[in-house]
Amino acid sequence: MIYDDIKIKRKVKIIATLGIFAVILGAFGSHGLKPKLATSSYSAFQTGIQYHFYHTLAALATILLSTVLSKNWLHRSFYSFIIGIVLFSGSLYILAIKDLLDIPLLKLAGPVTPIGGIFLIIGWSCLLKACFANPDQHISDK
Repeated sequence: MIYDDIKIKRKVKIIATLGIFAVILGAFGSHGLKPKLATSSYSAFQTGIQYHFYHTLAALATILLSTVLSKNWLHRSFYSFIIGIVLFSGSLYILAIKDLLDIPLLKLAGPVTPIGGIFLIIGWSCLLKACFANPDQHISDK
């Protein structure tokens, strides 16, 4: 049980950090970037913030649901959401500010966005699978 508690605390730390960054980036976008970005770039940044928040809460739900659903699938869901947030929202943040930074390599972030979206879909799919999986299928403590 102690090992499970450590794993849960580690996941909650990740969630808390993602939540903090979502608030900071949201405020930065509204107060610092909005006047400097084109409408389409600001809209992309806001989309990144929304998906960042939604999936931070979804990842938190996987922790809370681990007492009643398959931990194995919830574990996969949790990390898929985290990877999806970093890739999907992160690439949108980069694409939104690429013109301000004038770094040509930042344009390469474009193809990363759909990959992040795929991870978000995988996260939701794993969460659904957790509802149908045997609740006794838990992640090994090893």
